[in-house]
Amino acid sequence: MKKNINIAVVGLGQIGIYLLNELNNKKKEIELKTGKTITVVAVSAKNRNKKRKFKFDKKIFFENPLTIFKHQKIDILFEAIGLSDGISKKVVETALKNKIHVITPNKALISKHGNYLAKLAEDNKVNLEFEASVAGGIPILRSIKEGLATNKINKVYGILNGTSNYILSEMENLNDSFSNVLKKAQALGYAEPGNPKLDLNGFDAFAKVRILSSLAFNTKISKYKCLMEGIENIELKDIEIANQLNLRVKLLGISELINNKLFETVHPCLVSKKSYIGNVNGVMNAVILEGKPVGESVLQGEGAGPGPTSSSLLSDLLSILRGNIKKPFGVANSKLKKIKHYNVNNYVNSLYLRFEVKDKPGVLSKITNRLAKFRISIKQLIQTPDKKNNKATIVIITHKTTEQNSTNCLSIFKKDKNILQSPKLIRLYN
Repeated sequence: MKKNINIAVVGLGQIGIYLLNELNNKKKEIELKTGKTITVVAVSAKNRNKKRKFKFDKKIFFENPLTIFKHQKIDILFEAIGLSDGISKKVVETALKNKIHVITPNKALISKHGNYLAKLAEDNKVNLEFEASVAGGIPILRSIKEGLATNKINKVYGILNGTSNYILSEMENLNDSFSNVLKKAQALGYAEPGNPKLDLNGFDAFAKVRILSSLAFNTKISKYKCLMEGIENIELKDIEIANQLNLRVKLLGISELINNKLFETVHPCLVSKKSYIGNVNGVMNAVILEGKPVGESVLQGEGAGPGPTSSSLLSDLLSILRGNIKKPFGVANSKLKKIKHYNVNNYVNSLYLRFEVKDKPGVLSKITNRLAKFRISIKQLIQTPDKKNNKATIVIITHKTTEQNSTNCLSIFKKDKNILQSPKLIRLYN
């Protein structure tokens, strides 16, 4: 690679503008560590005049990012728009076809089009780097691709969304509602101020699970429909009851091989307060890998915010500047396997079930009888009456049962007029 490197940054949101500032401030440090001199010669965003945290040279601004390729000689492009399709895909695609290295934190794009874009990068002998797409500042992807390359990994799981983890932690710490804590997360820059939906509904974490699966198991990125739930329906009441049970609510992403079939899921879990994962709080992410011969490996770090993300983006930059041309998913795209998926109906967990009911005789026995009908046995039961409002809260912890059993059973309760709202279900993590 030549000594003087031209860089373009496309997308100047929270991450893009922070990254641009880091690139400008760390030129000497980058040159010291790689022997290369970097120059940002082009930037692009929707709005040139939007108020941003850091200033940039408007002389190098392009309204249409696709025109950059006609007017500038680019060696490395950072894509920080964040869309799964549209202009994000077009910019990355065009860069790779023009033999330009691409670095992106865009997990939505990689989880949807990673197979195609990886092949494009390989065909053009350039890098497609996306370390920052999973777990912020934790170097989890490089650890799998390089540090653990000869291990047979059978499971990867953990806390993969810093925004959700922050909200759940603060709901417990402040004894405050979901909506109030979300506003605080937005004010601190941990959640998108406009539409934080993708962080909250499990989509963000699930995109990361897809990427981790491909790297860990040397498979194509899967397209199977899987169990995905977020934290929008977690209420302060559930946090408080979990606390009484010495449990804590965490949003976990899980990918594992079960009988040589791929199982991927994201959903809230109740975990023990004594467990490692139960004590990863705030914006922290944690990824746990199980494999042979390494055993269990744990990586933890900040997963939300432009600082940790930029750290991973710069790590990818230095890797490229040192001349490391690598396969995006660790092995050649043609060697990635297709794998059958594990039937989610066979997924087994103990369950936390919360029923808000009319406080009248026979309601509890009706609930327990229906559970028994579907072979769901009760491990623990807590009944809290609200005499003033003639209501009661019934919390049941079950023994292990299948996903199909619980789905079929709970659908019946929706028709019962003595049950005042849909039963709340949170799975206990084994």
